[in-house]
Amino acid sequence: MSSDATTSLPPGRLYGRRRARPLRPGQRQLQQELLPRLTIDLPQAGPLDPRSLFPMPVREVWLEIGFGAGEHLAEQAEHHPEIGFIGCEVFEDGIVRLLGEVARRGLGNVRLFTDDARLLLAALPPRSIGRVFILFPDPWPKRRHHKRRLVAPATLDLLGAAMSDGAELRLATDDRDYLAWMLEHTIAHPDFAWLAQRPADWRERPKDWPATRYEAKARAAGRTPAFLRFQRRPRG
Repeated sequence: MSSDATTSLPPGRLYGRRRARPLRPGQRQLQQELLPRLTIDLPQAGPLDPRSLFPMPVREVWLEIGFGAGEHLAEQAEHHPEIGFIGCEVFEDGIVRLLGEVARRGLGNVRLFTDDARLLLAALPPRSIGRVFILFPDPWPKRRHHKRRLVAPATLDLLGAAMSDGAELRLATDDRDYLAWMLEHTIAHPDFAWLAQRPADWRERPKDWPATRYEAKARAAGRTPAFLRFQRRPRG
């Protein structure tokens, strides 16, 4: 872990628990055998070239922060074999679920970072990420926990630095308060422009945006998800 990356981050963590229940034997085997081959280790000094993480040349690298059970990331990786995918997640159950999808689908273009995503972002060189997904992050609804919200100015600063000009940032939430928060902070950030031109642009999930179990859970509970697309503004 780079000491430069560590010292540049705001204090406190943005996630809760790391595990919920004991892993089944098959999951434990994936964790012990497959995870070490896919895990990203940050350099002790200097930037991390994300393209170097993959055994084959990739056109660009996309990043999903908090991939949950991994179904969105796995679907994207299967449909875009020319893209390298980095998934960030700290929750053990979600990590092993994605490992199962990687093994089942034979995905060679997925790598994982199982710590605070801000550490990875701080280690990336400028303009090295072509797309970022932050889908249904924990809304931390209590006001005293708002400082844990992932979509916030400090994280947007890191994203803006790491993303290439024209790169897309995709956000999703079913929490109305967090939706207002996301829009307020991302629209106000100088690095990002909201791509919506009509209500359907945030009410309807784009066809190239695979559904997740979190979306299904929200709809089953009567909550309406919002799908936000922002673009990294060209640098001057």
